[in-house]
Amino acid sequence: MTDATSARPWRILVTGVGGAPGLDVARRLMALGCEVVAADSDPHAIGLRLSDVTARVTMPAYRADYAASMLRLCTELRPDAVVSAVEQELPHLFGLCRALADLGVALWLPGLPAITACTDKARFAEVLADHGIPAPCTVLPDQLGQAPDGPLIVKPRRGQGAKDVICCDTRAQAAVLCELVADPIVQEWVSGREFTADCLVDRVGQASVILRFRLVVKGGLAMVSQTFDDAEVERQVRAVLAATGLVGACCVQGFLCEGGPHRVVITEANLRFAGGFPAAEAAGADLVGQYLNGLFGHRIDHDRLRYRPAVRLTKSYETLAVTEGITP
Repeated sequence: MTDATSARPWRILVTGVGGAPGLDVARRLMALGCEVVAADSDPHAIGLRLSDVTARVTMPAYRADYAASMLRLCTELRPDAVVSAVEQELPHLFGLCRALADLGVALWLPGLPAITACTDKARFAEVLADHGIPAPCTVLPDQLGQAPDGPLIVKPRRGQGAKDVICCDTRAQAAVLCELVADPIVQEWVSGREFTADCLVDRVGQASVILRFRLVVKGGLAMVSQTFDDAEVERQVRAVLAATGLVGACCVQGFLCEGGPHRVVITEANLRFAGGFPAAEAAGADLVGQYLNGLFGHRIDHDRLRYRPAVRLTKSYETLAVTEGITP
């Protein structure tokens, strides 16, 4: 895909290429004809080994000098846009919006309240409760007495990729786990068919929603996904998008709980492409292509985001690069 003003390919900086979302976004952008700067804070990140990318190792988002280092990188390489697959980066990137715009670098982010709702799971639970959207009971460690004394999940309040997510059976066990997990929350365990909604919300608030079941999940990544239609699930997903104020590419996760007090229960929303988004594209949705349109201020064609249900996609691990003569 090219810049119409110069007939050259867009140069896109993609962060977090060590994880499935960033890796697959980088690959899809290259397939669309973009130049990709692949960036990750881990020098061993698999996406840095992609052929035909400009690879850069970046500062982790928790470092105090992350914002300055990102600004230096963009000054050096002059990408046309930054696409982040690391949610912890988003508050810092929001603060860089004006400086990056001065460099001619596009970002597509919502307001800070929406970013906070997606990067802080406790805040997300509050937003859903305020809007009457069914969600698991979610409490902080000092509120454990309000949690149900049944199966519970302890997870980082600002985590990503299912890291340090631990299941337990009682509040007493959860109290111990809260000492082990950094900045934790405790959630009611939900049983049902797990789903993800791959979403693209344009600049006037119109959203396209592609639903898929997470049939096989390993390490938080849907290895097998299958698209489906369900009016009630779509309605609740759209309610989440409206309540949080999300724009651009995002995803909403939840459970379809037949026979429970609520048929659809929402568990989280992420302001990035989901790890299993290739299933949406396999089902006919031009997700990344239309995202690029919106990123650069062009109209999103929601007709090109229609999809076929009952399309199943299976992901697998692969050997991407073998390097010899490397010292430890």
